[in-house]
Amino acid sequence: MGQRSKRGLRCSAAGALAALIVACRAGGPPAPRAALVDRAATAETRALFVNLRRLASRAVLFGHQDDLAYGVQWFGEPGRSDVKETAGSFPAVYGWDVGGLEIDRDAGANLDAVPFERQRGWIAEGYRRGGVITLSWHMRNPVTGGNAWDTTQAVAAILPGGAQHEHYKRWLDRFADYAKSLRASGRWAEGGEVLVPVIFRPFHETSGGWFWWGARHATAEQYRQLWRFTVEYLRDRRGVHNLLWAYSTDVFDSKQAYLERYPGDAYVDVLGFDDYQSVRSPATRAVFARRLRDIVELAEARGKIAALTETGVETVPDSLWWTGTLLAGIKSDSVARRIAWVLVWRNATFEREHRHHFFAPYPGHASAADFVRFTEDPLVLLENELPDLYGREGSHDPE
Repeated sequence: MGQRSKRGLRCSAAGALAALIVACRAGGPPAPRAALVDRAATAETRALFVNLRRLASRAVLFGHQDDLAYGVQWFGEPGRSDVKETAGSFPAVYGWDVGGLEIDRDAGANLDAVPFERQRGWIAEGYRRGGVITLSWHMRNPVTGGNAWDTTQAVAAILPGGAQHEHYKRWLDRFADYAKSLRASGRWAEGGEVLVPVIFRPFHETSGGWFWWGARHATAEQYRQLWRFTVEYLRDRRGVHNLLWAYSTDVFDSKQAYLERYPGDAYVDVLGFDDYQSVRSPATRAVFARRLRDIVELAEARGKIAALTETGVETVPDSLWWTGTLLAGIKSDSVARRIAWVLVWRNATFEREHRHHFFAPYPGHASAADFVRFTEDPLVLLENELPDLYGREGSHDPE
């Protein structure tokens, strides 16, 4: 599929990005000035924050989990992507997970069988093309060693003074080493390498009860303490400076409910939520749009970025879901449409997992044609339509 012009958003030169930023500012009140969680963040990480925040007023980036690693009909084949093979471009946002890294410093693969060494390469590949990288962590239960869904209470035990606190710090050390190993050639690296900026989303869906860090298994104050300690340890003790910190709940019914476990503005760069409930059909569009509007208003009031950090319908049974439900909900409200990105979950390889577990189309799928229409909408950006999100313009803006 050929390149598509979308209101001048498909820019590659730094000057074009500057023009985009001016256009995004025009016609609205000045946005609150934001301070990053990490005042020592790398230039590329700072630029990503500034440019995503500004771009959100004009476009929504589309993302997909594990996009380069496997698809419904393939696994580990270089250059492949179900999104690209359906719509002509890689996604703008790449979701990855580091669940399993905590087991062993040299752990071979994550919980979805993605080898960590290859994941590093795919992260660098996506960054070199200008894409955005997000990382979640389905961390094992640090008390029992069970998986993330083992809801034996553990949060109190890993807080400072807890019986498993040193154990948790060793897990964070493994993540710190991994984050620092994410390097790629960069536009401004003067022939060398830079640390890849990562939007890090630990302890996600915190308002739910299915993970050991969820609302049913730790108090709001315990969760806030865990989040703050994690930020401070990685940032201040381990010197990890290529992270933007994303806080995400499951679905929520009010702004007050969303903020119940919120760690505080000094510890969060991105406000997100995961929604697999109100996107199932057009019948719940109003609820979906209201949640999007709430998250955007909460984020913008704090100078933060808003995102739909996970969503989708397994197997996409509605052939018109992309435009009739997802896009229609986003576009139904002038505030809701200012989310920075939307990410759908992974496309499990059927021959390996023996189940139909996918959230993006693949060539020949019933929703493929509608997905193409979705990506062709002027609001939606794939990777080949992104401006330079990592250039020097604006990288000094956050305090």
